[in-house]
Amino acid sequence: MADRRHALAGVLAVVALAVSGCGGSSDPAVSVVAGTDNGGYHGAHLDDPYVVPDITLSDAEGKPYSLAKDPAPLKIVFFGYTNCPDICQAVMSTIASAVTRLDADQRKQVQVDFVTTDPARDTGPALRTYLARFDPAFIGVTGDLTQITALAAPLKVYVEKGKKLPSGGYEVDHSTYVFGVTGDQAQLVWTQGTSPAQMAADMIRLLHS
Repeated sequence: MADRRHALAGVLAVVALAVSGCGGSSDPAVSVVAGTDNGGYHGAHLDDPYVVPDITLSDAEGKPYSLAKDPAPLKIVFFGYTNCPDICQAVMSTIASAVTRLDADQRKQVQVDFVTTDPARDTGPALRTYLARFDPAFIGVTGDLTQITALAAPLKVYVEKGKKLPSGGYEVDHSTYVFGVTGDQAQLVWTQGTSPAQMAADMIRLLHS
């Protein structure tokens, strides 16, 4: 099992570098994960889950918030930023569509957490406005970039401080996969290409596991 986890970690590292910057669309590494035998899951199931560190950040209302201590039975976690020009919106749309496929009882057990990788610009109001496009119940999470990086590292998430582009724009490099977290453990990883139906099916299975 350890060998499988190490192999997956290597693939995720490649994905992180290949689709960082919210500018990539697809990569062969994504297909490697998607094509892995994961015991019936559409995402990549971690036999040895990644542990989510207990780091206190803030939600969009300014209240202390810890992903590890959130009592929701299932947390769907994505690292992104509100000014991301393309991929973040596509991923969040997939998550939002997946959630709508759950029944009322299942929906109550699922919490979606959007962790900003651009805390300098993603204020509480900015996060609330952005997430309202998808589902106002989604939680925006922010804090010091050092804290966010510390939260991301054990999950093999790549986050880099934003940089100016020659065009005058602003880009923040980060990984683009989504985690299914129970308690303080990331059990499942979804990559680009996962459909809302597939993600919803995995959510339901995680709730019943």
